[in-house]
Amino acid sequence: MPLLVMKFGGTSVADLDRIRNAALKVQREVERGYDVIVIVSAMSGKTNELVGWVEKTSPLFDAREYDAVVSSGENVTAGLMALTLQEMGVPARSWQGWQVPINTTAAHSAARFVDIPRANIDQKFAEGFKVAVVAGFQGLGPDGRITTLGRGGSDTTAVAFAAAFNAERCDIYTDVDGVYTTDPRITSKARKLEKIAFEEMLELASLGAKVLQTRSVELAMRYKVRLRVLSSFEDTDENSGTLICDEEEIMESKVVNGVASSREEAKITLVTVEDRPGISASIFAPLADAGVNVDMIVQNISEKDYEDHPGSVTDMTFSVPINQVERAKRAMEEAKAAGTIAYDELVVDTEVAKVSVVGIGMRSHTGVAARMFKALADENVNIKVISTSEIKISVLIDRKYMELAVQALHDAFGLEAA
Repeated sequence: MPLLVMKFGGTSVADLDRIRNAALKVQREVERGYDVIVIVSAMSGKTNELVGWVEKTSPLFDAREYDAVVSSGENVTAGLMALTLQEMGVPARSWQGWQVPINTTAAHSAARFVDIPRANIDQKFAEGFKVAVVAGFQGLGPDGRITTLGRGGSDTTAVAFAAAFNAERCDIYTDVDGVYTTDPRITSKARKLEKIAFEEMLELASLGAKVLQTRSVELAMRYKVRLRVLSSFEDTDENSGTLICDEEEIMESKVVNGVASSREEAKITLVTVEDRPGISASIFAPLADAGVNVDMIVQNISEKDYEDHPGSVTDMTFSVPINQVERAKRAMEEAKAAGTIAYDELVVDTEVAKVSVVGIGMRSHTGVAARMFKALADENVNIKVISTSEIKISVLIDRKYMELAVQALHDAFGLEAA
């Protein structure tokens, strides 16, 4: 039988009524002739509650016991979903990670997949079961202990199962009805995309789009798993939502397909750093060791002391997630104290935002940067930092202008038109 993977997030299974609504969607796919693997998250708010219980019980908790507690939310949802399907007359059973088994690395709360053997679930399908309801976000470590996969783990679980079972498609049901050209809350002109390439979705996810986690898109692109994002709360058919697929499935792509934005950015500048070979490594190695995710980087001539020391000093500017600023400052201060680097001042700007345009059409079209920069200039939006790749251009700007910049770029590239 053809096989489909369906994933339901926390808001989609938040209570018994929503679990029944999700089960009806699964039943419909069974009636269409599919065997179905359903991946479920914990009911909305449950994981946060479980995390809170662990932290109150043991502030310096054992990560193995943390995973044992926090993974239980998905187990409850899987059992309730299987019961609901059984009541509808659909042959279904639930599976916890260790029962499949979903084999992972031993990195508790941040485990990675090793492999997903098919034999146990395939046997149940052969016996006449039509649905396997699998608890997402969890797996089995090499020591036989329960592991969890970190943020976005259920999305990643769904993609991994689709790859392992050669599924026709992986449907991600969530609280939005697809992927939009930009955040509809910022501009009413935002348009739902029928299709988007893996690479574009990966860039959008990494740049601030919240529809899918970056890790799940990376896995889908690697194994060519066709993803579909669609709403749990609307009637859907095979043409609903947004299909995330290989570039070859898209007949003609626009030059720019989306505008992403993120308020969770900060800009850090090291003033008057010595300009010598290896200075960049001396700065960014300690940041990497501290787990700081550096994004945009600009090196420029330092205004300070330039007349006295021409060519000998530089300013180094880079952006980091705003919740990693203190970690970055500490890493730089420790490196300075150790004599690894020297600088006169560390300047932090937390009132910035990142705005990006993304499109695989950039590969074959010129003038995208010029059009982007002109659109921002026309709105008197000053650019602080620029970063580019083959299919995206990102700028760092004052946070108060983020919505204005998104609207201007959405209009400049005509994204409201199909």
